[in-house]
Amino acid sequence: MAEPVVRVPDAKVALSTASVYPESTATAFEIAARLGYDGVEVMVWTDPVSQDIEALRRLSDYHEVPILAVHAPCLLITQRVWSTDPWVKLKRARAAAERLGASTVVVHPPFRWQRQYSRDFVTGIWRMAGETDVRFAVENMYPWRYRDREMLAYAPDWDVTKDDYRHFTVDLSHTATARTDAMAMIDRMGDRLGHVHLADGRGSAKDEHLVPGRGTQPCAELLERLAGGGFEGHVVIEVNTRRAMSAAEREADLAEALAFARLHLASPPPAPPSAARAPRTSSVGRTGSARRTSGAPGASGASGSSGSSGARPS
Repeated sequence: MAEPVVRVPDAKVALSTASVYPESTATAFEIAARLGYDGVEVMVWTDPVSQDIEALRRLSDYHEVPILAVHAPCLLITQRVWSTDPWVKLKRARAAAERLGASTVVVHPPFRWQRQYSRDFVTGIWRMAGETDVRFAVENMYPWRYRDREMLAYAPDWDVTKDDYRHFTVDLSHTATARTDAMAMIDRMGDRLGHVHLADGRGSAKDEHLVPGRGTQPCAELLERLAGGGFEGHVVIEVNTRRAMSAAEREADLAEALAFARLHLASPPPAPPSAARAPRTSSVGRTGSARRTSGAPGASGASGSSGSSGARPS
C-alpha cells in the first residue's frame, strides 16, 4: 500500500460561536455546518440560546454538528449569566458539557477582585476535574494596558503556566496581547495542552482575534508542531468578524481560518528508515459534507453583519 502524502492528526477543528458575534449562537451552528467544521465550541454568554442546553442540543442535532467544548461564562459581560457565584458557573458548564457530549470546559483564571475565588481556584479546578471525565482547560490571558500603564487583572496570574493545572488552553490572540512567546508557552504547557484557540494578533493592547496568518503570531508553526506530536485535543477558530460588512465577508473569513488550520495540521509522514523518499505529487485536503442550513431551530433569519458595538466575547 502506498504511503499517504500527508498525515492529519485526530485533532478536530471547531468554530467558536463567539466568532460570529454580533450574530447569534444559532447562526454559528449554521455557518459551521455549511463550511464543514468538525464541531463548535459554545461560548456561554448573554444570548439565551447559549445558556439553554436543550436548545443547543436541538441545534447540534439539526445541523449534525457536534458540540466539542463549552466556554464557561467568565467574561466581564457574563458576570450574571447562570449565577453570580463563579463556582456555580463552572458546575453548570460541567453539567452542560456532560449532557451535550463535549469533552472540554474552557475557563479563564479569576479576576483579581474575586479574592476568595482566586485563592481557591487552583485546588478547586483540580477537585472539579477529579469528579468528571470532562477536561477543565484553563486559558492563558494577558495584562490589561492603557497607554503606558499596565494592570494585572487576573489571579493567580494571567500566565497560567505559573500554576499547576491538569489541562491548559492556549489562545494565540492572548499571547499577542500579552507580548509573550507563544512557542515557549506551549513548551511549558507540555502534554497538559489540551485545547487551542486559534487566532492571531499584532501585539496591540486590544485583544484582536485576527484570522490566523494576518498577525505576528506563530500560528502555522504551532499547528505544525502539534501535528508532528500527534495532538489529540481540539483546535477552535476564535476570531473577530464583527467588522465584516456582509454575511459573505464573514463566511469568507471563517472559511479562510478553517483552511489555514487544516493546511498546517497536515504534516508529512515520517520517512521510513534507509528508504528513499518518493516525490510528492499532490496535497490532500479535507472538506466537510453539506448539511442542512436553513429553517434551523433558534435561527433568526439572515446572518448578515449587524452594527452592534457591544463588547465581543473572547
